[in-house]
Amino acid sequence: MRFEELLEEAGGFGPFQLRNLALLALPRVLLPLHFLLPVFLAAVPAHRCALPAAPANLSRPDAWLEARLPREPDGAFSACLQFASPRLLPNTTLGRGTPGPGERGSQPPTVPCARGWEYDRSEFSSTIATEWDLVCERKGLSQVTSTCFFVGVLLGAVLFGYLSDRFGRRRLLLAAYASSLLLSLASAASVSFAMFVITRTLTGSALAGFTIIVLPLELEWLDVEHRVVAGVLSSIFWTVGVLLLALVGYLIRDWRWLLLAATLPCVPGILSIRWVPESARWLLTQGRVEEARGYLLRCASLNGKSVASESLSQEALDKVADRERGAPRPSYLDLFRTSRLRHISLCCAAVWFGVNFSYYGLTLDLSGLGLDVYRTQLLFGAMEVPSKLLVYLCVSRVGRRPTQSGMLLGAALTFGIRLLVSKESRAWTTALAILGKAFSEAAFTTAYLFTSELYPTVLRQTGLGLCALVGRLGASLAPVAALLDVVWLPLPKLTYGGIALLAGCVAVLLPETRKAQLPETIQDVEKMSNSRSRQEGEMQSGRNGAEESCAQRF
Repeated sequence: MRFEELLEEAGGFGPFQLRNLALLALPRVLLPLHFLLPVFLAAVPAHRCALPAAPANLSRPDAWLEARLPREPDGAFSACLQFASPRLLPNTTLGRGTPGPGERGSQPPTVPCARGWEYDRSEFSSTIATEWDLVCERKGLSQVTSTCFFVGVLLGAVLFGYLSDRFGRRRLLLAAYASSLLLSLASAASVSFAMFVITRTLTGSALAGFTIIVLPLELEWLDVEHRVVAGVLSSIFWTVGVLLLALVGYLIRDWRWLLLAATLPCVPGILSIRWVPESARWLLTQGRVEEARGYLLRCASLNGKSVASESLSQEALDKVADRERGAPRPSYLDLFRTSRLRHISLCCAAVWFGVNFSYYGLTLDLSGLGLDVYRTQLLFGAMEVPSKLLVYLCVSRVGRRPTQSGMLLGAALTFGIRLLVSKESRAWTTALAILGKAFSEAAFTTAYLFTSELYPTVLRQTGLGLCALVGRLGASLAPVAALLDVVWLPLPKLTYGGIALLAGCVAVLLPETRKAQLPETIQDVEKMSNSRSRQEGEMQSGRNGAEESCAQRF
């Protein structure tokens, strides 16, 4: 007997599953509030060197800046340089005598800002860039904060993927809530840039628990028929978080209060844990039959399903549990122990790297689109809704593999077309960026669903942990890749699009899981592989036989 049969006896999809989806919606809303927070948290407003106060009797206020700040080729005042000594302008009194012989007709030498910077506070009252002057020669440090955060997510994915397979999904979900709350509060109270980077890195590790635990905890309570609907429905809560971030960012312009607002939803999340069920499928693989039976009976009761005593009897559950009770504890080495798992793991890792790299490369860079950061973030979030509906239609009718590959290729295409569009065509650039966001989000949604269906139950969390690890490596490198524009301006977009293209090609090598049952053991994965190989062999033999028949006929 398989677990799907037990779940069907308990009412495969009903109020119990809907309540579970609702309880696990909060982590999905929380994730974009933190993952995309650098859009507002690390924003760099317009700035220039801080200058001495201008004289009260100055006839032309711009003359004070003209005399002390050089201009960029586009005519704007320099953001990072000032004249070593003020120059005199015609018909202007700036508190100095007549110019010396060496100053007439020459451009004074420039030096870095000596008194710090003055920032435009019209859009942001405070960001980490204005808090610790992460501009000019220190501007790369703003990208470093995002990179360190995703490095933390990477390490947390390994930790939570392994621990949740050993100690259970529900217990580790509580740990993720509590540690995210405490570490985010510490980040908001940071007194130095070093403290902020360390606490944000640790916060990323804590938030990784949500990315690893939530989807399997949903899928392992769902029958095959409703997995796609539930997967797409739960991913919409990510979109809710993206839209909520645009609203909260617009209302709260100070980075400390913004970070606090993004963190406080962890409190109701901690309180909701008492109603979140542990995965009965996981409990059976651990030999904890009585606990699994209790959850299955609760599921049947809430779904209004009367269960025959023999369906969920000790003997029936023991048959399922006995298959895995003697299996060794999962490890990352098990993902590469057989040829089929090794193939799946390597391909999934490449796909996840490409999905994360292109998604965050596009999402965290909102410059040059002709809109302010709030409207751009709102448009990006709104575009995710039709992209998820597109995923639902495609994975249900076309399949997981072509959907994954097609969305990645679509994202790569939008990056390539943007390279051909001139900077003056702001409308086209914005439209292509929004379309690319839709493709990237669709690829992300498909990746979670597809990968969860490829791995067996005993390794599902570990497999997702590996994929999330490699994916967060891509996410951590995405902000750094944006700095490649100093080498060649189109190089970042070329890099993002090229990686997405390669990932789309690799996705074609993965097996299709449409209408397939979730594998429970490593042996199930190998059997499914052998079954596909036999079917392909029979089809090839049939084609060869038809060709021979045609040849004999003529």
